[in-house]
Amino acid sequence: MKIKIITFTEKGAELAAGLKVALGGHETELCLRGKAQGVSARDPAVSGQGAGVQEAAAGANGGAASEVPLDELCREAFEQETALVFISAMGIAVRSVAPFVKDKLTDPPVIVMDELGLHVIPVLSGHMGGANSLALEIAEATGADPVITTATDINEAFSVDLFAKENGLRIVNRDGIAKVSASALKGKPVTISIKDYPPQEPVDVLIADALDAMDKAGADEGAQAESPAAENLATIRLCTGRYAVGIGCRKGKSSEEIREFAERVLAENGLDAAEVGAVATIDIKAEEPGIKALAEYWKVPLITYEATLLEKVQGDFASSEFVKKTVGVDSVAERSAVLAAGSGSKLIVRKQAENGMTIAVAEKR
Repeated sequence: MKIKIITFTEKGAELAAGLKVALGGHETELCLRGKAQGVSARDPAVSGQGAGVQEAAAGANGGAASEVPLDELCREAFEQETALVFISAMGIAVRSVAPFVKDKLTDPPVIVMDELGLHVIPVLSGHMGGANSLALEIAEATGADPVITTATDINEAFSVDLFAKENGLRIVNRDGIAKVSASALKGKPVTISIKDYPPQEPVDVLIADALDAMDKAGADEGAQAESPAAENLATIRLCTGRYAVGIGCRKGKSSEEIREFAERVLAENGLDAAEVGAVATIDIKAEEPGIKALAEYWKVPLITYEATLLEKVQGDFASSEFVKKTVGVDSVAERSAVLAAGSGSKLIVRKQAENGMTIAVAEKR
């Protein structure tokens, strides 16, 4: 996850430097402002805190990043789905992000921490954006008290939007979130239909392929009106996404370059990124930052396969001897897309190659 830590005081800068070290598994940037801007490893605020903290503070890019206006920092974070962690007063954070807040299903996580590191509070996008889980991660790393306010979390009740996120599912009708949550909070059982379409009787949650849940039910997320048949099926409908995107890339390709290429390939072929259900690649690319970032941006699972498994996939695929010598299989993008899309899938976009990147798209049956 990409994270920007914004702080305004010397104590806040000390905490931010330590937090950057603690969140080493994420792509974290410190944005020091005001009195925090001049803090470095030589300052009393961070002296004696250990080499890791001093190094983080010294490289806190306090110059260029801090000169960017705060509203511009926030706007960019919302556009790029970057988490914002404010080490500041709650009011500063709320006023800073307010102009950019649009949708609970797509807004990035926003978190507030006090400069003493006593409390960490998810403010925005607790479930779908991952603010709650990030706050808990920060709390565990720093010893802060996590202040979680989401009703389903504090009551240990079933959360359908969190369930969707964790399982890589798309929410078709967003109004169903509140209805299912209300039932769960009342202690009522939540019924889920996963296999059968249509279900034999109405259920709370219907999980189906995109073709079933959206086309047959006559509904989509942006629709103004839905058919009675769709409403009778379930309180909320979740779909798996009809497309699997297979990706291969040269080591170190940036997330921006991979994302731009992937979105352009989809657009040129008349495909909607909102209907992508998975990103797939070979297992040796499992930790490639650009590929991981694309899956996180689309909020879909990243599925990886061993070369021996990809080699067994049946079909007419573009073959590269260079790729085979390098990774052990002649085609990564096409084979992984078909395998991720499942039995009977169809390769609808053959391998597209550009500047050390390859992309292919398969559609589920």
